[in-house]
Amino acid sequence: MAPFRAAGPDPLAIAEREAAATAGEEAPAEPRLELSLGQRRATATLLQRQGEHRLWRAPGGVVVATERARVVATAGLAQMVTGTRFDGPDPLEDPLPLLRRSAEARRLVDVSPRSREPSGMRFGLAFDCRLRATGTQDEHVILVEERCRAAGLSPVLNRFWVDERNGRVSMAEQWVGPGIPPLLLEFPD
Repeated sequence: MAPFRAAGPDPLAIAEREAAATAGEEAPAEPRLELSLGQRRATATLLQRQGEHRLWRAPGGVVVATERARVVATAGLAQMVTGTRFDGPDPLEDPLPLLRRSAEARRLVDVSPRSREPSGMRFGLAFDCRLRATGTQDEHVILVEERCRAAGLSPVLNRFWVDERNGRVSMAEQWVGPGIPPLLLEFPD
C-alpha cells in the first residue's frame, strides 16, 4: 500500500523554523512537550487539560492530543490520527506488572490525510498489540515495548520509557499514521 501524502507546506518544518527563530527567548511557564518526527523537532505548549487528556500545540499548526502518555489524535501532519479507542483497558495505565508478564490490547484507530479527502480516510483500523516491559541501563527506568499488527499495514512498534518508582512515562515513540515515521514525545516533568 502506498503511503498517504498530502501536498502543501510541512507544518512540523514550519514549527521547527519558528522554534529556532525564538531560541534564546525566555521559555513560557506552562508545560512543554518536545516532539520529534524524523529529523524535525518542535516544542508544543499545553493548550488544554481535562483529567488525563492533554491538548498540545506547536508552532506551524501541529497539534497532538494525549491521554496519559498515548497519542490519541493529531492535526497538522501529512497523516492525522483522528480518533483512538481501546477495546478494554490499556495495559499502559499500570505498566509495572508488564515486567512480570506481557499483556494484550486491542485498539481501534481512525486516520485521515491532511487534505481530509474521503478516499484517504480509514476508520476502525484494528491494532492487536502485545506489551512487554524490560529493565534498562538507567536506574529506575523500564522500557515498555508495544508490538502491534493491523490488516494492510506494516507491523508497528511503540516504545514507552517509564519511571518504575511512579509509573510515569517520561518519553514515548509512537505510530501516528501510515507512511510517516514514529513521533517521539518527551513529556514535561
